[in-house]
Amino acid sequence: MKLTDKIYIAGHRGMVGGAIKRRLETLGYQHIITRTSAELDLRNQAAVNDFFAEEKPDYVFLAAAKVGGIHANNTYRAEFLYDNLIMESNIIHAAYQQGVKKLMFLGSSCIYPKLAPQPLQESSLLTGPLEYTNEPYAIAKIAGIKLCEAYRDQYGCNFISVMPTNLYGIGDNYHPENSHVLPALIRKFHEAKEAGKPTVTVWGTGTPKREFLYADDLADACVYLMLHYDGKELVNIGTGEDLTIRELAETIKEVVCYEGGLEFDSSKPDGTPRKLMDVSKLHSLGWKHSTSLKEGIVMAYADFLKKRQSYFNVV
Repeated sequence: MKLTDKIYIAGHRGMVGGAIKRRLETLGYQHIITRTSAELDLRNQAAVNDFFAEEKPDYVFLAAAKVGGIHANNTYRAEFLYDNLIMESNIIHAAYQQGVKKLMFLGSSCIYPKLAPQPLQESSLLTGPLEYTNEPYAIAKIAGIKLCEAYRDQYGCNFISVMPTNLYGIGDNYHPENSHVLPALIRKFHEAKEAGKPTVTVWGTGTPKREFLYADDLADACVYLMLHYDGKELVNIGTGEDLTIRELAETIKEVVCYEGGLEFDSSKPDGTPRKLMDVSKLHSLGWKHSTSLKEGIVMAYADFLKKRQSYFNVV
């Protein structure tokens, strides 16, 4: 991937795509192609085909997706399946038709079976039932992986897949219903602090274990793998370290400087008991994360405070 190559980032305004764009710009890549959803509806096959025919990108980072937490995944099941299936299918097929040199598809750790052995190895894909609450999203992502493999097998395309763990960072989604657990807790603790609330209630029992990776670390890994990995098999991207939701909540509480108490609502779903990535393959390829969880949360909280003024219109 040369500094003068044309690189298309699908989903550049999302947290992941935005981080990849920042990383490429930092490294000096000169021709980054982007389109907002208003400019290009990725669900429209004809529009996607026209875009690829006009721009003819050399490389593609497929980071566009409809995403959300447990509530959003379980509520908008048809949208999460349909939108993600059609977006990835349109982009992957257009990339093949226009002779893209290399494409990276970004999946999610939810592709792995609910009760797969921990830590999650790449070989665990399709070895058991998925977690029900995010099954549609997971199925769409699995389809994307298999599309990349199939286009490689049939057409010789250099399409690779990576599986990020739970992500957070600059440009995250802090919607009160549709956000993931870490940004949701940042917002909850901050608003409880401002309102002087005595306690913050966290969904579930607090016992599930999760792994979290700062989005700019993910972007660094993605660019690294685009430069150094051409294998058919997917690659996990994570830290290889996890903690309980209770421990996460306590860490965020400390960063936000909230002095009240914690309560856990066990009537709410916990989701998968544990999701820790086996990142031995990633480490063997020469990449390791550099941002600790607490460092990342500090930066994410600072970003939240900036975004809050413009997006939530509250002091």
